[in-house]
Amino acid sequence: SKRRHSLMKERGINFVDAGISGGVWGLTNGYGTMVGGDREAVEPLEPIFLALAPEGGYIHCGPAGSGHYCKMVHNGIEYGLMQAYAEGFDIMKNANAKDLPEAQRYDIDLGSVSELWRRGSVVTSWLLDLSAMALAGNPDLSDYTGFVQDSGEGRWTIVAALEEAVPADVLSAALYTRFRSRHEHTFAEKLLSAMRHGFGGHVERPSGG
Repeated sequence: SKRRHSLMKERGINFVDAGISGGVWGLTNGYGTMVGGDREAVEPLEPIFLALAPEGGYIHCGPAGSGHYCKMVHNGIEYGLMQAYAEGFDIMKNANAKDLPEAQRYDIDLGSVSELWRRGSVVTSWLLDLSAMALAGNPDLSDYTGFVQDSGEGRWTIVAALEEAVPADVLSAALYTRFRSRHEHTFAEKLLSAMRHGFGGHVERPSGG
């Protein structure tokens, strides 16, 4: 955006960048809009941004590039929040695992828990709403393969963190988990298995492939 702003400025054209959040629901609920650009370029457009956003859902973040920068970090945070929910529900799902002592097992209705957490809980959010909707329609999530793509913003956020020397442990781990989801078994995991066999005689289950 900064590069395009400079190119357009040389040609006498104003360039404004707008990071938009709200997904498909934004059509009815309004879009959270993060705008970057010169004040004189942004100000005439503000009635449009305000009309498209819910109340309080628009901000002029600063100079060119700042709108997309804020949206990039927004999506990095989103990765971390999604991963936290995913891991928490996975722990509850496996609370009834046969490997656990019978006295320690719990058969938890994940859909009901997610609905409860939507009401007055500290962890309530739109992402939790979406999780509850998915669990209500398909409790074992059999319609999904577990392959999780990333659209780039998470990677860019980690690059920014590296450039700024800012620790981003959670966001990095969430991004790497998405990479992991695309492989049934990684070479690293095979090496872990080989080492465990070497030092302790642990025999892992063979690959299904």
